[in-house]
Amino acid sequence: MNEITRAAALLRAGELVAFPTETVYGLGADATNPAAVAKIFAAKGRPADHPLIVHLPDATHLDRWAREIPEEARQLAEKFWPGALTLILKRQPHAPDAVTGGQDTVGLRVPNHPVALELLKTFDGGIAAPSANKFGRISPTTAQHVKDDLGDAVPLILDGGPCEVGIESTIVDLTGRRAMILRPGMVSAFDIGRVLGRVPLSPDDPLAPPDLAKTRASGTLEAHYAPRTPLVLMPDDSLPIALRNAIVQKETVAVLATHPAPFELPGVVWRAAPADPAGFAHDLYANLRELDALGCHRIVVQKPVGQPWQAVLDRLKRAATGSGRLE
Repeated sequence: MNEITRAAALLRAGELVAFPTETVYGLGADATNPAAVAKIFAAKGRPADHPLIVHLPDATHLDRWAREIPEEARQLAEKFWPGALTLILKRQPHAPDAVTGGQDTVGLRVPNHPVALELLKTFDGGIAAPSANKFGRISPTTAQHVKDDLGDAVPLILDGGPCEVGIESTIVDLTGRRAMILRPGMVSAFDIGRVLGRVPLSPDDPLAPPDLAKTRASGTLEAHYAPRTPLVLMPDDSLPIALRNAIVQKETVAVLATHPAPFELPGVVWRAAPADPAGFAHDLYANLRELDALGCHRIVVQKPVGQPWQAVLDRLKRAATGSGRLE
């Protein structure tokens, strides 16, 4: 029995399997089995009302999970699936509350990773899968990250190498009159707008319907993706003064920036990340995990600026809010 066949058998038996996607590693369970889905929440320490994303083998499974599917949803699925885009749609009645968080909506996507697609095809059904890490912590982009976070809580971890994208999927709600992005990702509002003919709204847009803005979706809590070490976002031109102050106070600091250190400072560990949004996103969680493990007083991250950095900035803001609070 190969690993994919074994993984599908474990899922059918109500067990958990961690698997790679192009975004991050997911912690999967049979989405039709509430008892199996409950194991995800137990392993992660995840709040029971926080909805999950159901991963599908292909777009033909869309109607099995969603109803009243608008033409816009099918257009986006045709353009971006397999890929890093999650669609929020009206759920079919049989979709378990454990998956939807008790809402009348369900999040669906087809991941673009050969291991994930082979697993989904072999399983021939929906796999509910949030990120395969402790709730609120830095998402995993390698099999080792999953092992470090969850250990023996997962019977099988499929190793598909480092994730290609590195941050979670864009989530777009299509249950209202106009599409709304609930979580930005590397599929941008501009990308979606080119398909739909108009740019989607965001929850803080004055035109956003209040009911849609309140839709709960995976990874949208104020504090998320967080290291244990306090994380601070700082404009690039403020870094030198802040680091000098840290030295005076005899603090150790880890820095993540898009350029090399301008000068060497004692007690400062500097990590130069790729200067483009896609490259920075690809390395982001691995970099944060490595810097978190150093045990510094704080992690200082150069605050990115501009629309192409929206998804990265979203993750960093949530990481900063949740950092330093975890046991």
